[in-house]
Amino acid sequence: MQQPIISIITVTYNAAAFIEDTIKSVIKIGRKEISFIIIDGGSTDKTVEIIEKYRKHITYFVSEPDNGLYDAMNKGWAKAENNSYVLFLGAGDLIINLPDVSNLNADVIAGEVQVGNKFLFKPKHDFRLKLGNTLHHQALLIKKSIHSSAPFNTKFKTYADFDFNQRLLKSGAKIVIEPDLKGYAMEGGVSTKFNKDESLAVVEMNYGWFYVMLAKLYYLLRHEI
Repeated sequence: MQQPIISIITVTYNAAAFIEDTIKSVIKIGRKEISFIIIDGGSTDKTVEIIEKYRKHITYFVSEPDNGLYDAMNKGWAKAENNSYVLFLGAGDLIINLPDVSNLNADVIAGEVQVGNKFLFKPKHDFRLKLGNTLHHQALLIKKSIHSSAPFNTKFKTYADFDFNQRLLKSGAKIVIEPDLKGYAMEGGVSTKFNKDESLAVVEMNYGWFYVMLAKLYYLLRHEI
C-alpha cells in the first residue's frame, strides 16, 4: 500500500537568514512521499534566490504579495494534496523526524518540539488544549481531508493556529501523540511569542467566558512554575 503523502508547507517573507536551514531539514528527511510547498509573500531580500537554488526539491513555489502570515498559510493549505497530512514549518523552523504515518489511524498526529535552546515542548490534547495552545505546528500533522477549506481565521495575527487546533478538538478529530514526530521551533518566531489577549480571545470564541476564567488561572500558574 502506498504511504500517504505528507505536505510540508513553509511560508516566508524576507527570510534570507533562515530559509536555507529549513529547506535543508526537509531535504535531509529524504522521503519520496513528501510534497514541499513554499509560499513567499514577495520578499525583497535574497529569500527567493535561495529558494530557487533548491527548486528541484520543491513541489510548488510562488512569490507574491499576501495579506499576512495566515493568509499565506491558507494559500499553502489549498495547494496541499487532498489525501495528505499537512505540516507547517516557518522559516527558521526545522523538521527533525517524521514517523511512518501509514499505520497511524488518526486525523491529527502531534509530536515534540524543541524551542530554541530553552525547553522541549511536549504536546497535550486533553482539557489543557481548551485553555492554551498545547499543540505546536512544527510537529503537527493534520489530515487535509477533515477540513478541505481554508482553516485559518485571518482576523488573528498570532493565534489562528490555536483557534484551528481548538476547532479540531471540538469537532471530535482523532488526535494521537507520536514520539517519532519531532520538530524544532526557532526562538523568537511568531509561534513562540505569547500574546495573552489574543489567546484569550480564541478561548472565548470557541468555549466561552467560563473557560476564559480558567485559562487566566492556567496562565498564571504556568508562568509561576
